[in-house]
Amino acid sequence: MAKLLAKKYQNNNDSCTQDPELSKRKRPSSKQVAYGVAGTALWYIIYKQLETFSHYLTYELFNISRGSHLGEAIQFFIYDTPKVLMLLTIIVFVVGIIRTFFTPERTRKILAGKRESVGNVLAAFLGIVTPFCSCSAVPLFMGFVTVGVPLGVTLSFLIAAPMVNEIALVLLYGLLGWKVALLYLVTGLLVAIIGGWVIGRLGMENHIEGWVREIRASADDVPEDNLSWDDRIARGREAVKDIVGKVWIYVIAGIGVGAGIHGYVPEGFMAAIMGKEAWWSVPAAVLVGIPMYSNAAGIVPIIHALLEKGAALGTVLAFMMSVIALSLPEMVILRKVLKPRLIGTFVGVVGGGILLVGYLFNVLI
Repeated sequence: MAKLLAKKYQNNNDSCTQDPELSKRKRPSSKQVAYGVAGTALWYIIYKQLETFSHYLTYELFNISRGSHLGEAIQFFIYDTPKVLMLLTIIVFVVGIIRTFFTPERTRKILAGKRESVGNVLAAFLGIVTPFCSCSAVPLFMGFVTVGVPLGVTLSFLIAAPMVNEIALVLLYGLLGWKVALLYLVTGLLVAIIGGWVIGRLGMENHIEGWVREIRASADDVPEDNLSWDDRIARGREAVKDIVGKVWIYVIAGIGVGAGIHGYVPEGFMAAIMGKEAWWSVPAAVLVGIPMYSNAAGIVPIIHALLEKGAALGTVLAFMMSVIALSLPEMVILRKVLKPRLIGTFVGVVGGGILLVGYLFNVLI
């Protein structure tokens, strides 16, 4: 053992001797740190002034009456649009850098060969730090299956990745506070872990399309270990350009709907439809949410407005989970690799978990 450690140590020294700049490349420079601190401080200063600016713009510059339906709607829209986009931009940038250390290939290697109970937990947590939308479900699923990841473990990842991702958590924290964000994180993970475990115990591997099994695992991922911090920061900027560039229209549309609800829906109106007393509100919210297509950036502002108007927390969280985790477009994509019976089981198990979450929150909160 001592000889092996000595040899490994010698190899590491040799590699550092061969490339003296490698260790420098792996650490951010003092200039990059200074830019990061200054940029974060500037972001925070602007972020804290958004509410004041929205009130000035709406009621002073536009001269709209305070307390009017139009004024409430416009102020909501002016405040929430830059707020959500700023939150989205900074978190996507940071996660874009993190993802240079955590590639899909590494994720597959970590999950391969794990026992189902351990694998389900690990897969659900990996779903948070490796955020993929439903559009990535097919290639990821193929990669997981071909390297021997159990079906239930794979589905735990696929439930958690779109539903319990950094965008959902940051926006929930920014709009609704840390308690709601934490509740969503815990319950979303439980749905992913338990849902994947249940499906794994059903032994439905034969309901994966046969052609998926014939595909060999891809091994052509570009190594990320030797990237410099300039490269990683560039990847973060590319992530912002790619992700924010695609979802900004959904953000504005979601905030627009939320602004209309905020300004024109009477206080307490939603309580009659989505309140605790309406026992049917949770299943109705799930059924309405499944055919819809949105992401966390588009749906969180609507959730914010619904809660302000009296909707129950459990009902709106069930609605949000069903929209993100069980959307019809995602089912269409998954149909390429899963047979109908397995898709039906997936929807039934995950939908049942979401229903339990909705009812639990409505009883306890």
